Amino acid sequence: MQILPDPVRRFAAWCAVILLFAGVVYVGVRLCSELRTAVVPVLLALLGTALLGPLHRRLVRAKVNRSVAAGLTCVAVVAVVGGAVYIVVAALIDTGDQIVASLKDAAQGVADHFGAAGTSLDDLAANAKELLTKFGATAASNVISGVSVVGESIAIAVLALFLVFFFLRDSHLAADTLRAIAPRGTADTVEAMARRAFDAVEGFMRGTTIIALIDAVCITVGLLVLDVPGAVGLGALVFVGAFIPYLGAFISGAVAVLVAFADRGFVIALWALGVVLAVQVLEGHVLQPMIQSRTVQMHPAVVMLAITAGASVAGILGMLLAVPLTAAAFGVVHELRSRYEGGEPSEAAAPESS
Repeated sequence: MQILPDPVRRFAAWCAVILLFAGVVYVGVRLCSELRTAVVPVLLALLGTALLGPLHRRLVRAKVNRSVAAGLTCVAVVAVVGGAVYIVVAALIDTGDQIVASLKDAAQGVADHFGAAGTSLDDLAANAKELLTKFGATAASNVISGVSVVGESIAIAVLALFLVFFFLRDSHLAADTLRAIAPRGTADTVEAMARRAFDAVEGFMRGTTIIALIDAVCITVGLLVLDVPGAVGLGALVFVGAFIPYLGAFISGAVAVLVAFADRGFVIALWALGVVLAVQVLEGHVLQPMIQSRTVQMHPAVVMLAITAGASVAGILGMLLAVPLTAAAFGVVHELRSRYEGGEPSEAAAPESS
């Protein structure tokens, strides 16, 4: 005799599944947080492998030895990333004073227009130097901790680079390794899930990099035409911010408009806003459908929640990693749905090995 009706028992079963899943996710996040010095390099290496995989495969198809191809790819990425970081940092250093001064003028303008409502912004701008001095004093008192953080960051970057080399060199063995460790009868499903997740991350990294470059170039050209100070530095900020979807574009665009407003006035600020909005429309309606058509499409609300969760777990690094990891999870879910929707998965549907 059943005490509870079927709907209630089904609801209770789903609640148990959700609680179990949430518990597993929580424990996984806590473990990753405790082992971040080992987990972060692996995640960064996977993102780097996804971005550099096409170049490595082209070299291999050109009859270059796999190890040599992986080494050349890593050297290329060090040169490109190093050059990009140098350009971004140099641009921000050269134009940083202009941008900060313009933002201060913008705060003063807001205070002048809105009176007491803008006083806090003006005070914040006027006391920026004092705040930075206090922050610097606090940082100096913790210099040993700061050196430790810098050393840890360098170690993580070097380890991630070595892992990228090994992941690229041995990528052809990944499918066989997964099939060997998968439980009996699930090898095809596990391989298909892994391929779908990696394809989603690869598409996200490649598409985001191309879109970020196009956005940065277009906005930089627009700001140069409008004669906005610090246009190159603002373009560099746009490029970096593009890797945090929606939020990064909003912040970098707002900074560009404020700088234009402070230095060139209200009319030029409107033109700068038009440039930023035009680039965002171009990105949303042309670039993303064209460049990221093969990636897993996620609703903006899901992206924002992923970014918020990533920020709460791991700060800026979590914001950068949240979206590609969410894309990989969506890829796995879509693969499972496509394989099990019509019943038992078909063994013939297994993907071809690369």
